[in-house]
Amino acid sequence: MSIDIRSGVPLLAKLNTAALYVAGAGLVVMTAIVAWQVFCRYVLNDSPSWTEPGAVILMSWFIFLGAAVGVRENNHMGFDVLLYVLPPAGKKWLRMISDIVIFAFGLGMIWYGGNLVALTWGTTLPALGISGAWDYAPLIGGGALITLFSLERIVMRVTGAPIDEALDEMAPTEIAVELENISDVRRDAAEAASKDTPVVAQRN
Repeated sequence: MSIDIRSGVPLLAKLNTAALYVAGAGLVVMTAIVAWQVFCRYVLNDSPSWTEPGAVILMSWFIFLGAAVGVRENNHMGFDVLLYVLPPAGKKWLRMISDIVIFAFGLGMIWYGGNLVALTWGTTLPALGISGAWDYAPLIGGGALITLFSLERIVMRVTGAPIDEALDEMAPTEIAVELENISDVRRDAAEAASKDTPVVAQRN
């Protein structure tokens, strides 16, 4: 029996999808802001003061949200050489340790991010006119999602869900992109071969 690692708890699956779309939208908006800043600076010779801090805050949000999505969908790069030589039981414990470390890291992000938010709550970002705490809010948001997603995997493993079998069936992150594009590669190779065939026939 196998499961889709991205299914899990339906509520967390929806939260994961929402975080992915918000991160993507943040990237698009940040790109537009930076483009506007460049246009104003080099064309209008009047760069707005809000563009740089605004782009930085957006970048922080989509980085930490994207990192949380990567935790749930197992898209982060890792040194998984040892997993290839371990028996299934060993793989299970090694992945459990990894998920516990990720869970602890998420809690640390929430804790230290919360302290930074508390320290900067009374300050103001002059260019944006908002609290300086917004600079560190992405730490809390990303940490909360990382904690939830890693805890979900830990609970699924403890309750006997075949999550490790699903992980074994997944392609390693470093070659997943190539596998997704394999159909395009085969089509290009077939087109190249068909173009070379008439030339070979004429020579013969």
